[in-house]
Amino acid sequence: MKLISTIKNNPILFYALIGLSAIGYFLFAYHTQRADYAHVFVVYAALFLLFVGMYQTQKNNFLTLAGIGILFRIIFIVAIPNLSQDFYRFIWDGRMLLNGFNPYLFTPESFIQSGELPINQAQELYQGMGQLNGSNFTNYPPINQLCFVLANLFGTNSILGSVIGLRFQLILADIGILYFGKKLLEKLHLPVSTIFLYFLNPFIIIELTGNLHFEGVMLFFLVWSLYLLHTQKWKWAAILLALSVSVKLIPLIFLPLFYQRFKLKQLLIFYGITLVTFVVLFIPFFNTAFIVNYSESIGLWFKTFEFNASFYYIARAIGYQISGYNQIAVIGKILPVVVVLIILGFTFFRENKTSIQLITAMLLSLSIYFLLSTTVHPWYVASLVFLSVFTKYRFALVWSFSVILSYSAYSNNQFNENLWIVALEYLLVLGWFIWEMVVRKKHFFKLIVRK
Repeated sequence: MKLISTIKNNPILFYALIGLSAIGYFLFAYHTQRADYAHVFVVYAALFLLFVGMYQTQKNNFLTLAGIGILFRIIFIVAIPNLSQDFYRFIWDGRMLLNGFNPYLFTPESFIQSGELPINQAQELYQGMGQLNGSNFTNYPPINQLCFVLANLFGTNSILGSVIGLRFQLILADIGILYFGKKLLEKLHLPVSTIFLYFLNPFIIIELTGNLHFEGVMLFFLVWSLYLLHTQKWKWAAILLALSVSVKLIPLIFLPLFYQRFKLKQLLIFYGITLVTFVVLFIPFFNTAFIVNYSESIGLWFKTFEFNASFYYIARAIGYQISGYNQIAVIGKILPVVVVLIILGFTFFRENKTSIQLITAMLLSLSIYFLLSTTVHPWYVASLVFLSVFTKYRFALVWSFSVILSYSAYSNNQFNENLWIVALEYLLVLGWFIWEMVVRKKHFFKLIVRK
């Protein structure tokens, strides 16, 4: 606390934090390789400490922190992402659409093997995305595909040009989140400064602006929807919710949680507007092959892919002991059912009438979904960080730091996860989660009783 007070009262020290952070982001953007995990972790940890210092000393200075957050994002503007290769597939899909192809009907590998190159730099893009990505059908919904198209309008002959197009959209989305997040916090009578737990968080800056993951655009539509819902413009909120789902499918799991927010007739209209809007957006791509391909692609996340899981790895180990082989095909079907039952429990047995109660239910539901998933890529946690801004819980911030441990899997050529490191990540998260849910709440109850 003394150090925070010293920095707060000394502008030179605060500018030093900004300068050191800018250097850290520059190193991360242009001089960091995913395989060099020690470098990744040290720079990330330093950026996180600097973020805490800046937030604690200037959290009531909205314009200053907003400007700093934008500055740090601009540092990445011409950087090729170094922690993820998904952006190559984004560029591929966008160029496919610009050349008149339905990206849901073809895999990149099918073109490469046939020797047909339907887009510019097809070979480079395929090599960049990797065989695993290139051999599967795309699973990105239509609004996300639109973003890919927009990015390629100014970069059809340049991968870097397309990257800049993608990044510009994500920076604008984060600014939109800052704008509507501030407005929603004001309406909820919560500290406006908490929006910077998202906007200034190194995890958000690196994973979204840096590595071009479109959770930012999804969350922009979601926060806009939540703001409209809170201001009683619920029909427009339904449309914005559909747009959010049309970037990433994740918000679909929130739909049951709106049950207590409306009377039955309004609820049916709300669901109807959301689902009709969502379906209409898919119509330009719709045919029988699309249904088969898209279902196959989505199914891979539950029955094939494994990465950075928690309770699933425990279930997998038990399955090995019982059967002698990986039971992901079975476990991957059971865990989603468990998630649905828990969300239904939140829907009917937990009070979700106010906006804060609703958002808290969203945070808890999505957290449980990730804790029971077979695959939790680091950027998934962005949604939890955003939702936590509007609640009293901060375990998502701990996760936004500890999730960097998952990148240790890329430090070896075999891409083997060290399960001890995975365990450490989740022990930190679950430890903080339990403290917030049990210990702190119990302590608070005792204080109330004494009064």
